[in-house]
Amino acid sequence: MNEAARLAWANPSSLHQMGRAAKAVVEGAREAIAALVELSPRDVVFTSGGTEANNLALLRPFVRDDKSTTGGVCVTSRLEHPSVTAVAELLERRGVRVAWLETPPSGRIDPEHVDRALARAESMPKLVALSAVNHETGVLQPVAEVARVAREHGAELHVDAVQAAGRLSPDAWRGADSVSVAAHKLRGPKGIGALAVRAGIAVRPVLRGGAQERGLRPGTVDPVAAAGFGVAARRATGGAARYERLALLRGGLEERLVALGARLGRPPLLNGTAPRAPHVSNLSWPGWAGDELAAALDLEGVCVSAGSACAAGTPEPSRVIAAMLGEERARSAVRVSLGEDTTAEIVETAIAVFERVLRRRPSR
Repeated sequence: MNEAARLAWANPSSLHQMGRAAKAVVEGAREAIAALVELSPRDVVFTSGGTEANNLALLRPFVRDDKSTTGGVCVTSRLEHPSVTAVAELLERRGVRVAWLETPPSGRIDPEHVDRALARAESMPKLVALSAVNHETGVLQPVAEVARVAREHGAELHVDAVQAAGRLSPDAWRGADSVSVAAHKLRGPKGIGALAVRAGIAVRPVLRGGAQERGLRPGTVDPVAAAGFGVAARRATGGAARYERLALLRGGLEERLVALGARLGRPPLLNGTAPRAPHVSNLSWPGWAGDELAAALDLEGVCVSAGSACAAGTPEPSRVIAAMLGEERARSAVRVSLGEDTTAEIVETAIAVFERVLRRRPSR
């Protein structure tokens, strides 16, 4: 990124030599992202992040150029990221029928429920929105099965792969008609993401302005951020192998924390019992408010979350855990995320901090 700032600082839409140098960086990043998600570079649109990519994907089939809606059916669930659920709620207010899927305690949706929802959908267009990996529990969603169901009903499938890209193989989102990714989840810079679509799908712009990104997303693409995104995307192609080892660390962490809680008379409860990505653990701690426990751990140098970072600062408990298991479980939920640099020594330190903090509250 420093090199791009020195040599490719110009506007990539400019035709002079410095603009062409910037454009080469942007297009190189586009090719790397396309290779990562296994789609064509021509069908990769740069965005400000995963949120804008999800907005583009969900609004595209239902909103006309004059901003009126077409009708049709959007199938999704309360397990999705706010950038999906909030757009679905907006579409619902504008007359699009939204079929909210059941949210089982396991955290994994049932493809049969998608099948039934689409079978009842008489009007077109039809879109299913599904995350590859849940952003709070790490639960893997049945993308391949849902893709098959969607095809049978003539529906499109959008997959939010923000939590999956760089951590799992492309099997996690293969079969999708559109895929959203974010650079910062690949250890790239914040503030840049992408929507990649299957060839033949037309993306409608949400913003109005210039002709950048083939008129699909106006505004100057930052070649410095794109350079970082490109490096991160190329590195992420081998991410699945690097993250596999975390499953063992995560399993050991959970076992030790459950045993610790049991000794203290308050064993935690695992949120999300379906197969999960290797880097996320979500536990509810009876007797604790999740945000209070997260704050207490933070003071001891261990950073965890009481919900999605997008909802940080709000008093509401996790909407995902509430949908799965109810408000009480959601209020006491804490998410622990492991990174590819996490070691057994770091896990030991975290467990020791958990014990110091948990011992401050007597058992009942």
